[in-house]
Amino acid sequence: MIFGSARPLFFLTICTANRAQLLDNSAAHEKFMAFSAKSAELAQVWVGRYVLMPDHIHAFVSTEDSPGLSHWVGSLKKFLAAHWRSQGKQAPFWQESFFDHALRSNESYGDKWEYVRQNPVRAGLVTDADAWPFAGEIHHIEWEADR
Repeated sequence: MIFGSARPLFFLTICTANRAQLLDNSAAHEKFMAFSAKSAELAQVWVGRYVLMPDHIHAFVSTEDSPGLSHWVGSLKKFLAAHWRSQGKQAPFWQESFFDHALRSNESYGDKWEYVRQNPVRAGLVTDADAWPFAGEIHHIEWEADR
């Protein structure tokens, strides 16, 4: 899918409460992928590339508008919180807000992705970004500035 001015592409950062390390495990990763895979059909939200760090998520997401984005983030937080509660973990799980930046038509998705993809390396978690198991792409998104 190619996105541009008609359907914005957002760069998101969603942090856990108190920087709790909840996200760098296979169970959280599988839950994130399952939720995101259904998002296009159920909520008109396409999740492109993403990285789950121990205490935050970086994702590129496309949707019609900011209210749809806020609703999607809230639903994701509830979905993962239910998973953690079922494991006996105690809330709070998330910071109340999240950071989003709408990419402008001249910004490169590829360049921004490369910077995000290197986060596990900069954090000292791996020596090669390709070795980080909690990253990937749900929906293939092509950004008009990268064409």
